Amino acid sequence: MAKIGFVGLGNMGGPMAANLVKNGHDVHVYDLSEAAVQHAVEAGAVFADNAAHAAEGADFLITMLPAGMHVESVLVSGDGLLDKLSKDCVVIDSSTIDAASARSLNKAAADRGIEFVDAPVSGGTAGAAAGTLAFMVGGSDAAFAKVKPILDCMGQNIFHAGGAGAGQVAKACNNMLLAIHMAGTAEALNLGVNNGLDPAVLSEIMLKSSGRNWSLEVYNPVPGVQEGVPASRDYDGGFMTDLMCKDLGLAMDASQGSQSPVPMGSAARGLFNLHQSQGNGKLDFSSLYQLYRKKS
Repeated sequence: MAKIGFVGLGNMGGPMAANLVKNGHDVHVYDLSEAAVQHAVEAGAVFADNAAHAAEGADFLITMLPAGMHVESVLVSGDGLLDKLSKDCVVIDSSTIDAASARSLNKAAADRGIEFVDAPVSGGTAGAAAGTLAFMVGGSDAAFAKVKPILDCMGQNIFHAGGAGAGQVAKACNNMLLAIHMAGTAEALNLGVNNGLDPAVLSEIMLKSSGRNWSLEVYNPVPGVQEGVPASRDYDGGFMTDLMCKDLGLAMDASQGSQSPVPMGSAARGLFNLHQSQGNGKLDFSSLYQLYRKKS
């Protein structure tokens, strides 16, 4: 059993902390949301009234926060947890942030003799609840070996992507591709519907043909085609359009920094930003299908 500090109990962090508790760890939690903390405590976690108390005496500190500036504030400039942690503590940041910030935080930790990994996730809220997330880890071989048993409690596929920041690069690449094939899937299905096809039948045809992809197979964007997906519950829950736009922005930053052409990623970003600007930011990203539909 490890003592784990967990800061950030949102839609992903809360279930992740609960899975650590289920696996027998001593998990001390903090979030600005009192309701989120209470929910984690009901799942067996230990209440902490601030981030420093959550991290006190921890073997591992996990942060799951909205953006790089929030992680930097908790670890360096605000709460300054890197100056309060034991040298034996390993920091796991599972937030989705830019790779440059991840590398900077890794260096800040190393300067204090603390090991740090960036470990963003894929799998959505359902994967967080089920403990089947994929973790993309950036950091040293030694740090990866230490954090893997902890990540195994929350995920099913744990990948060592490379050195500092590599996890964030892998996450940006994955989510850019996800946005591209969701946009293409919605576009193709809408084309079929507008030409008289049943979207369920067309989906089945494409699933057995060369157009098969993850969005079509397990996350169909057309309402009523699949049970249990956001499209069949008015696009509620899942992965918000706001978050997809954020991740596409990170991918564009990475493309500029490496001078990598991303024409399809740029097109997908434009579509999702347009959809977001029309008031759909809180809807699941598969709601992009609505952007294509003919307005009555």
